[in-house]
Amino acid sequence: MSAEKRPVIFVDDNEDLLRATRQMLELANFVPILFRSAESALATIDKNFEGPIVSDIRMPGIDGLQLFERVKRIDPSIPVVLITGHGDVGLAVAAIKDGAYDFIAKPYAAERLLETLHRASEKRHLVLETRRLQDAVVLSAGDMPLIGNGPAMKRLRKTLSQIADTNVDVLVEGETGTGKEVVAELLHQWSKRRTKPFVALNCGALPESVFESELFGHEAGAFTGARKRRIGRIEHSDGGTLFLDEIESMPPALQVKLLRVLETRQIAPLGTNETRRINLRVVAATKIDLGNPLIRKDFREDLYYRLNVVTLHIPPLRERPEDVLALFGHFLERASKRFGRPVPEMTATVRDHLMGHNWPGNVRELVHFADRVVLGLEPTQKTSVVSGQRSGTAPTLSLAERVRRYEATVIREALQEHRGDMQQVMERLRIPRKTFYDKLKRHGIDSASYRENREY
Repeated sequence: MSAEKRPVIFVDDNEDLLRATRQMLELANFVPILFRSAESALATIDKNFEGPIVSDIRMPGIDGLQLFERVKRIDPSIPVVLITGHGDVGLAVAAIKDGAYDFIAKPYAAERLLETLHRASEKRHLVLETRRLQDAVVLSAGDMPLIGNGPAMKRLRKTLSQIADTNVDVLVEGETGTGKEVVAELLHQWSKRRTKPFVALNCGALPESVFESELFGHEAGAFTGARKRRIGRIEHSDGGTLFLDEIESMPPALQVKLLRVLETRQIAPLGTNETRRINLRVVAATKIDLGNPLIRKDFREDLYYRLNVVTLHIPPLRERPEDVLALFGHFLERASKRFGRPVPEMTATVRDHLMGHNWPGNVRELVHFADRVVLGLEPTQKTSVVSGQRSGTAPTLSLAERVRRYEATVIREALQEHRGDMQQVMERLRIPRKTFYDKLKRHGIDSASYRENREY
């Protein structure tokens, strides 16, 4: 169990036993909440209680079995451990079949009880964490989540809300799988253009021979095989939004023509000299830095600057680990609905993988991982879900790297919780000022960005 102290409710009508149990639980890093009757315990239990419940079976008034039934109605996932005498073992076994977490026969060793409570407490923690993940979906358009409470995602959402209802062209930068098309669709959905088409074209997926016709359209007889008129993607998006993914893959000859369209807002399909005025908004996406001449190579500089009215950068998942759990919770629920299966509880192994993996495939990789977890292919001690490696092979990240990432995540969470108040964060984490600032520098954490987002 982690160093975090977790509560345990212990119910028994024996005052001496309660007194001894309090000391034992406190030494084991639990927070004991003791009651002499089930009635008084039930008055404090709700679905948000964070720990397990231990109860003797034989008690006056409401006994332990009745307490278990009442707790099950409040929240069946709260672990209930029953303490039983020799004559009640049969009742306890029946309660286990009905959903009780465990039973412990008297007399019992302290180690036996503590071992059970550590496991039950961890299970309860994971259940509540899974629920929090399911509730963590922040801002979405239909089935298009834009989830995350870190500074980078807050800034992105704020910028999107500011520019969505304008007509400016937008360039979206981000690695493969970060959600560039999601951003483009949100810009469309949050604008007055949402009643018109959202037209997407992957520039890297079309052969050059059909690219021009696909983009600009053609008239019947414009070339061999052109038997009838075709409306191109640009004209089809009239009044709506044209999304050009992997814009860096567009052939140079077509870049000139696209630049002309962007400047004049007019289009001339193949096979005609007639120009048609269009109401156009372009959202282009790229996985490379087009602002760097060495990287953009034969991509036209003037087209880059024409598209670069507003540039949105989507950070890779490895740069916003604070958002991984929230994203996973959403995708887990979505996969459960798609496959017709219940949402599985978070396991410690899955959680460790979520926080320790580098996610080179970004959100797309996380979606696939959630799918596998729902399908019952979650990682075990013997086999890795992601790579299929057997235990004993090299982990995705070294222990030092995992510790570094965990430390960075804790600092980011504290900065977010205290909205960038450095003094409060240092007090919360109990570290000296110099050490704190050294860690910020080491992890590349911009503390000012958390202060900038205090209005959220």
